[in-house]
Amino acid sequence: MPTRKKKTQISVYLDSDIMAMLADYAARREQSQSMIAEAAIASFLSPDDAERREAVLAKRLDQIDRRMTRLERDVGISIETLAVFIRFWLTTTPALPEPAAQAARAKAAERYEAFVTALGRRLAKGPKLRQEISEEVSAQET
Repeated sequence: MPTRKKKTQISVYLDSDIMAMLADYAARREQSQSMIAEAAIASFLSPDDAERREAVLAKRLDQIDRRMTRLERDVGISIETLAVFIRFWLTTTPALPEPAAQAARAKAAERYEAFVTALGRRLAKGPKLRQEISEEVSAQET
């Protein structure tokens, strides 16, 4: 028969929310609350706990790094798109005489409203521009 270690009883004060979570977890696992608390404390105090936390942190930082890389790519695409559009617009749009300019401004306001509406629909439903552009744009194409 295996020898059991003598256990020492302690009193711990827990927040009611934490106590409820402990009771729920113990009930789901069909284990005593004491055993769950003992395992949690042992895990927290174990020497390899720092390595586990470091591994979790490293994994999270890797995820953040990948997201930042995608964000940087998306911002780069947005800037280049805007630059190409502005260059195209400036080279193809002639200056208008004042009577025609007033009519053009009115039409521009109408077209801008249509653009904002279309942009809102596209952002809500997709597809996103980044999904239409290849991940690897070769340097030869620029």
